[in-house]
Amino acid sequence: MRRVDALLSDYAFFHRTRGNLVCHAFGITLIVFGIIETLLPLRLSAGGSLSAAEILTAAAFLFYLFLDIPLALLMLVEFALLDVAARAIGDWRFGLGAFALGWVFQGVGHGAFEKNRPAFLKNLAHLMVGPLFLVNELFRLRRIESLSH
Repeated sequence: MRRVDALLSDYAFFHRTRGNLVCHAFGITLIVFGIIETLLPLRLSAGGSLSAAEILTAAAFLFYLFLDIPLALLMLVEFALLDVAARAIGDWRFGLGAFALGWVFQGVGHGAFEKNRPAFLKNLAHLMVGPLFLVNELFRLRRIESLSH
């Protein structure tokens, strides 16, 4: 089993109910958007052309590229769309609000629907796997086999 498949399968074990998946679709999107929105104004140096959001996006893309090229390319499209939305709004305080609201959705998903703890409490890599899992759920590029724990 490839590493990406193992990560997606492990993540899927913590996300079985429809309600939790819906909460995560909103929650993870808001969290990623919030991070981008909050980091856009931060430049690496005075007069620098790259923002912290762009550096973080590049690092995330490299991580995803290491796991699976087609999914990485879809993640890059998602990041680009969220970046465009963040630039249109242009307010880091809005980003902080989106980030906080995203975590509320995550908590509701696990508390009300899934009745289990978030996957990242078992493996911090799941903080990066969550967005990848959602993109895979949408486009079904990789078949996910649920692991039993």
